Amino acid sequence: MLHTVNKSPFQNTALESCLRFTQSGDCILLLEDGVYGAVSGTAQSALVEGALAKKVKVYALGADMKARALKETIKGVEITDYAGFVDLVAANRVHSWL
Repeated sequence: MLHTVNKSPFQNTALESCLRFTQSGDCILLLEDGVYGAVSGTAQSALVEGALAKKVKVYALGADMKARALKETIKGVEITDYAGFVDLVAANRVHSWL
């Protein structure tokens, strides 16, 4: 299952809700303001670190990271491009967290 999160974890509980339902082998794609969840050293970093510990693969959309001038990501978060986004959608059932 691919879970997409497009809201900032500092303004919305979508990422937190998503993480309650993820299972080992799932993927999370952080996009739009959701990429703030991929930044290391924040009050919300533990959420994503916990997902990585559960063997959930976490991706952040590189274009959205760049648009927000974000550089320091949590170790284990993979930056992907639009082609990678399409590949993830093609390979998985998708649940969008709003």
